[in-house]
Amino acid sequence: MTSPSLSNAFPAASPSNDALYKKVGWRLLPLLMVSYMVAYVDRVNIGYAKLQMAELPSFDDAVYGFGAGLFFVGYVMFEVPSNMLMQRIGARKTLLRIMFIWGLVAAGMMFVHTPMQFYVMRFLLGVFEAGFLPGVVLYLTYWYPEPRRGQVLAILMAAVVGAGVFAGPASGAIMKYLNGVGGLAGWQWLFLTQGLPASILGITAYLWLQDRPEEAHWLTSEEKQTIKADIEYHRPTTTASSSALKALFRDWRVYALAFSDFLLIAANYALVFWIPSLIKAWGVEDLLLVGICAAIPQAVGMIAMITVGRHSDRTRERRWHYAVSTFIAAAGLGICILTQGNFAGSLAGLCVTMLGLASALPLFLTVVTEYLAKPVAATGIAFINSLALLGGVVSPIMMAQINSRTGDPAMSMYFVAGLFALAGVMMLVALRPAPARTTEFQAEAGAEA
Repeated sequence: MTSPSLSNAFPAASPSNDALYKKVGWRLLPLLMVSYMVAYVDRVNIGYAKLQMAELPSFDDAVYGFGAGLFFVGYVMFEVPSNMLMQRIGARKTLLRIMFIWGLVAAGMMFVHTPMQFYVMRFLLGVFEAGFLPGVVLYLTYWYPEPRRGQVLAILMAAVVGAGVFAGPASGAIMKYLNGVGGLAGWQWLFLTQGLPASILGITAYLWLQDRPEEAHWLTSEEKQTIKADIEYHRPTTTASSSALKALFRDWRVYALAFSDFLLIAANYALVFWIPSLIKAWGVEDLLLVGICAAIPQAVGMIAMITVGRHSDRTRERRWHYAVSTFIAAAGLGICILTQGNFAGSLAGLCVTMLGLASALPLFLTVVTEYLAKPVAATGIAFINSLALLGGVVSPIMMAQINSRTGDPAMSMYFVAGLFALAGVMMLVALRPAPARTTEFQAEAGAEA
């Protein structure tokens, strides 16, 4: 298994256009990946901050779990309106609005000293970050035809795993070496140094990106026409109507897909919020070593994510790639359970889990962009993601309850393994082959076209 590079990561339906899409990729993806890395770090760095914030009065696992989940309440409430607004004002203004304000809120977490302050700031972080990921996914559909999106979304999602590789050692080092500097605790420096970059990146995105290929001064007229023709060939452009949207909301598969993603996101955030505490429970006390150990599974996942995404594009198969990935993630937690007390075995199991989890994340986004008819894509992506993100509300609270009531880490790992396995089953159910049938909202969209 080799580590892919950005320059060869764009498999094509038409090989003659490879150079064009590599050019697009180099222009768009580095900035979007770095932005997504910062977004991910800002929402999960409380997992590391918790190791020191636990010393604050009344700051226990229950407070932490509830505050962690409140982020997603704010995110879900404002995600669909954000994506709909993006269609009106464009990606540049949307990213500027989202990233500049969320960066200020993320840095403002350094002033938290009571549970209520923690709750309010986590909720506001979700409100102002709402719409970032579905907005970026929608933005990429303006630049890439369907046959190329699996790999492109895998590259984008690799930023999440890359953030985990970077965030672990960086967070541990900040908390260890800056603790007490300038009268601030290590966790305060953590929020400050990892929050402000989002504001800077928001300004950069506004200056660097273009809303649509036809506005890109770095593309020739012929290249703009090629991109437009590719996208129109693979998915005809139609206009959304109220009937198409109603059909979307009546389609049971949309809810089945959302439930699958709900389970995957619940499992994902159950892990990322608690991995630092889990590693510490394995006997690793040094904060820097905790971060380094947390980075190893993330590095394994990043390699697997690109490799599996590339294979899915080549075979044009998504359903079983996703399901098998979630089953592998569940099996990895099984290894962790069987090897409790053995640091090397537990870390190996966590690597297997991240291999499956990292592979599944971009596959789901690819499934959604290919399943939704063009007229309802913007609303549909945000709608599914909004329902799914409720998993991020539930799982941290459930993990806190399981840990406090049982005192046995194995019980919480059984819970997360079950989430992974059920996510795969739901995908197999939602997209089981039915060649003689057409989903209601796809038929509606086709009639309008």
